[in-house]
Amino acid sequence: MRMDSWDPGPPSVLTTTFRPDAANSGVTAYVAWMRTSTTQVALYPGYEGPGATPLNRGPEMVPQSAWPRLLATFNSGFYEADSAGGFFTHDTLYFPMIKGLATVVAYADGRVDIVDWEGGTRPGAGIVMARQNLPLLVDGGAPTAASTDPSEWGLTLGGAPAVWRTGLGIDAKGNLIYVAAPDQTAASLAQVLVDVGAVRAMQLDINPEWPIYVTYGGPGATSPAIFVPNPASVPDRFLFPATKDFFAVYRRVAGVTQEPW
Repeated sequence: MRMDSWDPGPPSVLTTTFRPDAANSGVTAYVAWMRTSTTQVALYPGYEGPGATPLNRGPEMVPQSAWPRLLATFNSGFYEADSAGGFFTHDTLYFPMIKGLATVVAYADGRVDIVDWEGGTRPGAGIVMARQNLPLLVDGGAPTAASTDPSEWGLTLGGAPAVWRTGLGIDAKGNLIYVAAPDQTAASLAQVLVDVGAVRAMQLDINPEWPIYVTYGGPGATSPAIFVPNPASVPDRFLFPATKDFFAVYRRVAGVTQEPW
């Protein structure tokens, strides 16, 4: 389903649902596809996440100046205290980059990617956003060997192996794919991401409280709607200060490389 019909041009955000496991027909996976060429992805700290810092946390919400072109918002990754990872946005390095971790990267030339970080502790010139969370879950269009090790993928509510999990992938054409589903292990989430076309992917947040993907029915952040069902949240969650860091997806404006702040 197209979620940005108010925005002229080709669809920028498409959503769908499907049943990923024939043996468990009660499980629904929620998928959002985001066209890189017509969108700009931004990353914002919350007032607690990703972690304590003396640095300016910014608006901790979608700034009102950016509401006119807001298309979608969605959850980010773990708290820094739960899993150390790099966090770079708005020319500010909040936490240093760590070699070997899965990283969503946005470049000044408009590209986005999900990579196994091989750079230094600070992103180089040309990178405007980088957020790390655990190792790659999918690489080369297949689940990684690490995806089968439950100890790699975070503490789950009540110690259950299968819980709500979210992930972010990149397809072969460089578009982003967000996935959320209940009753998932890391391995099954990896397979869901592969099934919807991810060639590389990372896990984002897990457990029932945190998965959220919001779309907006018109310019000015009007008619917010939660695509991923979550009774712990509200549609306008990111239009006021948020607890944890999050991503925002904007309609791309020619010549603009720095996300609104």
